[in-house]
Amino acid sequence: MKKRYFPIRLLLVFSTFMLTILLYIDRACISAAKEEISRDLNFDLTDFGWVMAMFTLGYALFQTPSGKWADQKGPRSVLAAIVSIWSLFTALTGAAWNYLSMLVIRFLFGAGEAGAFPGLAKVVYNWFPVRERGIVQGINFSGSRIGAAFALPLVALIISRVGWRMSFLIFGCVGLLFALLWWLLFRNNPEESGAISEREREFILRTREPSGPSEKKGKLGFGTIISSRNMWLAMLQYVASNFTFYFTLTWMYPYLKDRFALGGVEAGLYAMVPLLAGAAGNWLSGLWVDSLYRRRNIKISRRLPAITGFILAAFGMLMMARIDTPQVTIIFLAIAIFGADMTLSPSWAFCIDIGKEHAGAVSGTMNMAGNLGAFVTIIAFPYLYEWTGSFQLFFYVCVGLSAIAITLWVSMDPEKPIRQALKIK
Repeated sequence: MKKRYFPIRLLLVFSTFMLTILLYIDRACISAAKEEISRDLNFDLTDFGWVMAMFTLGYALFQTPSGKWADQKGPRSVLAAIVSIWSLFTALTGAAWNYLSMLVIRFLFGAGEAGAFPGLAKVVYNWFPVRERGIVQGINFSGSRIGAAFALPLVALIISRVGWRMSFLIFGCVGLLFALLWWLLFRNNPEESGAISEREREFILRTREPSGPSEKKGKLGFGTIISSRNMWLAMLQYVASNFTFYFTLTWMYPYLKDRFALGGVEAGLYAMVPLLAGAAGNWLSGLWVDSLYRRRNIKISRRLPAITGFILAAFGMLMMARIDTPQVTIIFLAIAIFGADMTLSPSWAFCIDIGKEHAGAVSGTMNMAGNLGAFVTIIAFPYLYEWTGSFQLFFYVCVGLSAIAITLWVSMDPEKPIRQALKIK
């Protein structure tokens, strides 16, 4: 009879789940504090749009460098540094004194958060078997949605008690504590960990790579990465996914509050629903990705969940453009975000498939493109409204991008790693 053991990677995925909750609480704070910040610093709608957009621009531009950093130095030190940096600038957000200072702080905050998911991709590559990667990615991304969901009413409540400036300081201190614990407890790979059993270590080393010719290690520059057709397809479909999802992180709360004349906590509770639906979409998609991988093949396991997700996203946003009540609006927005988040697990699993030991840089490049799409979302929403006097055009753009993404996924091939496809030795 074999001796039972507790898989240490279950504790690891719980830790990464908590990291993504913290990541998105800190990111979503700004949306919940829009009214108070705008009043104190005299921001109008487009001013605040640029404040949120500057975070996304910093976040996008530093994705690939942060991913390469995680590939080279390992996720232990890199993630500890990243959490420390973004937590510092979360706290400093509460010290902003005018428009320019807020723009600079939020840009640097975005740059600090940039390496989080590429670093986590490296954790998944090092620690988890291929057949578990879908659900692990789903759990990690669900944490980000749960964090954002609870941040909106939580921040509204804290602001009502201590003000918006002190709220950012509190969340920054929590992040610094997490960074310290990560540094003390995590190790870059199973080979370095003294907490893992020999049985689990052997299992991970045997199953974390698919059967086939091994990849030779070496540098994979940004120019090489973006010369891959697979990479461009992944980047473009991720623009569509982020364009839809980022509405929930930025404009959803003020949109619901202003359009339907809701109170702060009430709007926060409504805004939780689509984000929790996104968390459910991540879990379902992750389980589906892994199930299809075991029963069918790797192509179907990546394509089918993603295509299904984009169909739901397009349907939800199409209906959003036609609804005038808060309850029904939330139902269809929840369908759209459930679908948009179904695309994340296959997207990040795809990057690990084609990136191999360069998973951090490859996933960072995809996330860079997606967040440039998010940058456009944040700016487009207020400007489209100013130009047309209606929010409908924004929702129709989301529908069109989701339709394009469906066609892109048909051509994406996870069985062609970048080095192999470009014949790099």
